[in-house]
Amino acid sequence: MNKILIKKTYLYATEFFAGMSVMAVELGASRLLAPYFSSSQIVWTIIIGTIMIAMAMGNAVGGRWADKDDNPDKLYKRLIIAALWIVAIPFLGKFVIIGISLLLVKTVSTNFLITAAFLVCMIIFVFPLFLLGTVTPSLIKYSTKNLEESGRVAGNLGAFNTTGSIIGTFLPTFVTIPAVGTAVTFHIFSGIILLIGIIYFVSSKRKIGLVVASGIIFIIFVIAGNTLGFAFWEKGIVLEDESVYNYLLVKEDDESITLSTNVLFGVQSVKMKNDELTDMYYDYASVAPLMSGMVNSEDEGDILVLGMGTGTFATQCYKYYPKANITGVEIDNKIKDISREYFDLEEEIKVYEYDGRAYLNVDDKKYDVIMVDAYQDITIPFQMSTVEFFEMVKSHLKENGVMVVNLNMYTKTPGDINDYLIGSIDNVFDKCFSIDVEDSCNREVFAFNDKADSTKWRENFSEIDNNYLRKMARKVSSNLKEYKRSKHILTDDKAPVELLGMKTIDVLINEEIENVKSIDLDFLEDK
Repeated sequence: MNKILIKKTYLYATEFFAGMSVMAVELGASRLLAPYFSSSQIVWTIIIGTIMIAMAMGNAVGGRWADKDDNPDKLYKRLIIAALWIVAIPFLGKFVIIGISLLLVKTVSTNFLITAAFLVCMIIFVFPLFLLGTVTPSLIKYSTKNLEESGRVAGNLGAFNTTGSIIGTFLPTFVTIPAVGTAVTFHIFSGIILLIGIIYFVSSKRKIGLVVASGIIFIIFVIAGNTLGFAFWEKGIVLEDESVYNYLLVKEDDESITLSTNVLFGVQSVKMKNDELTDMYYDYASVAPLMSGMVNSEDEGDILVLGMGTGTFATQCYKYYPKANITGVEIDNKIKDISREYFDLEEEIKVYEYDGRAYLNVDDKKYDVIMVDAYQDITIPFQMSTVEFFEMVKSHLKENGVMVVNLNMYTKTPGDINDYLIGSIDNVFDKCFSIDVEDSCNREVFAFNDKADSTKWRENFSEIDNNYLRKMARKVSSNLKEYKRSKHILTDDKAPVELLGMKTIDVLINEEIENVKSIDLDFLEDK
């Protein structure tokens, strides 16, 4: 046996760092997939389930391999292979994700995101984690000299593995990912595993060719992984960053600056360079202050935005109602900083770093308008989608107060996530109206406090001193539809927003796929 293993210290170190790396890869996997498939509970479930499959297979097969051949060289070769696979993930993994997505577009009609995320996890993560799963049974074999100490050895190894896993859970989330990003996080922990294997072979002065080759491959993928961003096909990228909560992408073109978070194919905030409005849902929502009685630029009022982003809605409200007191709540501190640096959010607009519902718990102020804009594709915070939450919002509205909610996955499918969200709102508020945003899948919901007059605001069109706002108010007024009370509601006890959202986004994806297929077909017919 290699001299480095005689005192078992190195075996325990191997177990510790293997456990640490498994958890780091799991957390890195969530960040690698989030920009493409979201960071919903469903995606997390797929990641955790896939990794558990890999570890279970590794434990079972690793035990058989250890009984058949107790030469530690083979274990440390497996560690080197696992390390090289993991270091390649930030570079090659993105091509795998795009390739699988393009393949499934042609072959899958339902559960697109679930299928794509599962296949990606199986291809990218199962093999290296299977190899790491062989570590524990192999080390038990190498460490146990007789049956009398088998329990103590297994317990010690388990303790070292668990301790490493604990550290591997906290370090990526709170240190490495926010500080240096997902790619470097993979590189750090794969480097640790590689170093464990290299030290083993260097200490015995054997397999030097393997050591040198693995070192070269590692360096190549470290360099490659840091040159390829998540949105490597995009142009005009101003900032690509990561926070504790989100992947962040700021893009700029001749007309606008936009922010996308977690899902690459959507926009969460936008700033028009010509200082015009966006022609997006923010414009529809800007009618909400008028509904509460704020007619012109001289009117004062209190506006709260839950899910501030970089402040598109708040900025528009400030433009129309400069004397209003506007407050934003945004859980992500980096987005808060981005709003000032890239989107020129006015200093007069206060932004608090808080969860929206938690903020309402500690805030005793009442508002004329509360905007809820916290739903991001299928990443819907369940605690901000339930009857109990909307009751809290209602309690923070003034007598004539209005809540406006942006739903960003509108379909015509009965019983979808929109029906449940609007149903939950309508079960709390006296009057609930909705309007679909043109040329998008957004729907705006306006809910009135019990004592508010939901029709009186229409009498004030002539007093609006901004032409665009006057036109938008008339447009919204003529297209609002009153929502009829529904049995579809979400509660704190039961809010399956992930499953409902997944079904809804499936419909949207299939609609887009059919559009693409029809375009291809027309092209072929022209030829």
